[in-house]
Amino acid sequence: MEQEGLTVELTGARERWVRSGDVELCVAELGDSDDGARPTVVLVHGYPDSKEVWSRVAARLAERFHVVLYDVRGHGRSTAPKPLRGGFTLEKLTDDFLAVVDAVSPDRPVHLVGHDWGSVQSWEFVTVERTQGRVASFTSMSGPSLDHFGHWIKQRVSRPTPRRAAQLIAQGAKSWYVYMLHTPALPELAWRGPLGKSWPGLLRRLEKVPADGYPTLSLSSDAAHGAWLYRDNVRARLRRPRQDAYAHVPVQLITPSGDVFLSERLYDDLERWAPRLTRRSLPAKHWAPRTRPDQLAVWITEFVIAHEDGGPTLTSGTGATGRYAERFAGQLVLVTGAGSGIGRATAFAFAEAGARVVAVDRDAEAAARTAEMSRLIGAPAAWPETADVSDEQAMEKLAEKVATEYGVVDVLVNNAGIGLSGAFLDTSTDDWKKVLDVNLWGVIHGCRLFGRQMAERGQGGHIVNTASAAAYQPSRALPAYSTSKAAVLMLSECLRAELAGQGIGVSAICPGFVNTNITATARFAGVSADEEKRRQKRSARLYGLRNYPPEKVADAVLSAVVRNQAVVPVTPEARGARLLSRFAPKALRAIARVEPRL
Repeated sequence: MEQEGLTVELTGARERWVRSGDVELCVAELGDSDDGARPTVVLVHGYPDSKEVWSRVAARLAERFHVVLYDVRGHGRSTAPKPLRGGFTLEKLTDDFLAVVDAVSPDRPVHLVGHDWGSVQSWEFVTVERTQGRVASFTSMSGPSLDHFGHWIKQRVSRPTPRRAAQLIAQGAKSWYVYMLHTPALPELAWRGPLGKSWPGLLRRLEKVPADGYPTLSLSSDAAHGAWLYRDNVRARLRRPRQDAYAHVPVQLITPSGDVFLSERLYDDLERWAPRLTRRSLPAKHWAPRTRPDQLAVWITEFVIAHEDGGPTLTSGTGATGRYAERFAGQLVLVTGAGSGIGRATAFAFAEAGARVVAVDRDAEAAARTAEMSRLIGAPAAWPETADVSDEQAMEKLAEKVATEYGVVDVLVNNAGIGLSGAFLDTSTDDWKKVLDVNLWGVIHGCRLFGRQMAERGQGGHIVNTASAAAYQPSRALPAYSTSKAAVLMLSECLRAELAGQGIGVSAICPGFVNTNITATARFAGVSADEEKRRQKRSARLYGLRNYPPEKVADAVLSAVVRNQAVVPVTPEARGARLLSRFAPKALRAIARVEPRL
């Protein structure tokens, strides 16, 4: 059986060779560098990779920067040291880095980005004295400093608590491969044999890495040589970690939440070592450079620009505040029904977290006000769009415009909805059509159009559908409304099952009585116009007395995306009804017979 894998092309790359001691390093450059006006971004790969692991990110960064990638010694097209033992120390890797940056950016510091072992060695680069002035910023993902890791272990061993012991055991289990790589000869035999042949398939099945020709054909030799990265450095540094391993540049830490090799707890004390720290959280697995290039390129771009001219250190995103900023900063979020109520509150919550917001509403002025306020609150960009979600053609045009002008949506919130109350026998066919067109078909249109774009991009995403406690709480007064919301709930459950394999989460939000203007605009079937107005005012007054703010629902929306929750009852009555529907449905049916007094 031949090893899978093709050459991953770095389209338009210029190659050169740089000498560092006894090795020749293969360096690739993308983007214009002739006039020196563009900042230089250096991407360092990990194990068992070559520089091509960055190809998807590099292509995006090259639109604005001079991008440099190089094969670490013994990997890709770079030569290996002789002998291998002692040839991969952090000191020699630092020599290589300095040789590369002196060749590609001799008069200007570079912005450093590292993944996996590329990040491990880059931590060395930004904490040793001899690199000061050569690095402007550092973005780290999936690779801690061995010195910081050593102190982390010693702290938990010297001052044990049940929680710290559990953290040590959990990381020890995740690090099983490190022990294997220290065994003599076995890793080399495995990589040059069955493991090397099966690795591309494992990456596709377990990491959802696209089958686009990665990894390259040098995988087996890269992995065999790279085992010495561990042997030459890990035990020595963990036993005797440096006491002066403080970062002398701003650091952006991107933590993939699904990384099977590294615990997020490793970075709990990182502010001690990197005082100018920005944290990001990404819903991805270990090989994020292959699976989430768009989001990584956005965050790297923002960080480079912020620190190119000595700009202020970011703590949670460009202008972003709040506890969700490290997760949503820079992401593109589209909210329907954003002109008021829950939709507007949700748009504001994402804006506060640093997301770019598309505020959609059939009321153009309301959408514009939401977009304007979103920019003031913290969104780096916000755009108003006018559309009737029940109009399929209008939604198709909206989806095409958003993808063309703003990009593929990362988070979709299908929130637009209308209220309808009245007995079933009083509800006309036209009433049914109106409520289903907006509450159900509006959600279907959004999920189909924007969900397809997410799936075709292949980089995950999240869909939030606003259902209601009425979805599982029957009522004699809300047959049409409850039916529409029950359909939204089941649609969400089905979509969640279908899209899970593509990294797209789906959540159904089920609020109870929330103080919004839906009660003032809700229709009441089977009554006169005057009686309808009276009931609207009465409903609005009762909801106002309940006074559950839409901002709490918005917070539940963001939390649902972060936690990838399936069904989220929000208010106390919604949670109570959910429990009754599961454990005491007869009681819920009895409550449904009560006619509300309006």
